[in-house]
Formats: sequence, C-alpha cells, structure tokens
Amino acid sequence: MQPWELSAREHVRDTLARYTWSGDAGRVDDLAATFCEDGVLEIRGEPPLRGRAAIVDRLGAVAQTAPAAADVRRIVRHNLANIRFTELTPRSARVSSYFTVFTEIGLDHYGRYRDDLVPVEGPDGTEWLIAHRFVSTDWSAPDSTMAR
Repeated sequence: MQPWELSAREHVRDTLARYTWSGDAGRVDDLAATFCEDGVLEIRGEPPLRGRAAIVDRLGAVAQTAPAAADVRRIVRHNLANIRFTELTPRSARVSSYFTVFTEIGLDHYGRYRDDLVPVEGPDGTEWLIAHRFVSTDWSAPDSTMAR
C-alpha cells in the first residue's frame, strides 16, 4: 500500500466520523461541511439534495425531532460498521458502509451508505469530502423517532 493511500483512507474515515458525530450532536452545519460545496445527499425514495444549504434544510428538521416522551432525554448515536473501500485513486474514493442508529427508544433504524468522496484543498490542507452520498434505510422501528 502506498503512503498516499494510507493517508486518503484515514482522511475518508475522519470525514465519515465527522458526519455521524456532527449529526448526533445536532450540529447540522458541521455535518453539511463534510460534503463538497455542491455535494449531493440522496436518500432513497426522496429527490436528491444538492448543495450544503439543501442538506442543512432537510436534516435540520430531523435534528429538531423531539424525544419519544417529554420526560426523556434525547439521545442519537450513529454507528458505522464494515467501512469498505470499493475503489480508491488519488482523485476519488468509493466507500460502502453499514449504519445503525440508536435513540432513546433503543434501536431506531439501520441501513447502508454508499459514498463517493474527493480530495478538496482547504485552509488546513487537503480534506476528503463527500461528493455524493446515497442513504438506504433498510429497517426502522415502528416507533422510530428519526426514520419516519
């Protein structure tokens, strides 16, 4: 494995982690910053969202979802598993992963991400950002607080 590949893989993993941690904390602007300026978020069954502003608008509503009961503290924890690089070049990465989401009800929903990432020069150096993410929710709890 070449040094550029090790670096790219770690940058991609960091971007995926920043997406989930930001979303769990309700920091939707930080989540959207893991996408390219013109990045696309495609949620199965919905029209694609193009650009960070559209992503913030759509996911901001989810971040504001109230907990299952008034006397319960809101909890959201995304877990990524089986992060698999299906293609990696110095100019692009294609990654597949599974996600599981726990909320205050327990297991809330789970599914798959299919991501295309590209390196983008920024003020702190090169970041690998999401150019396109396809989200497929495979199952959700009947009382899901997020995947309605």
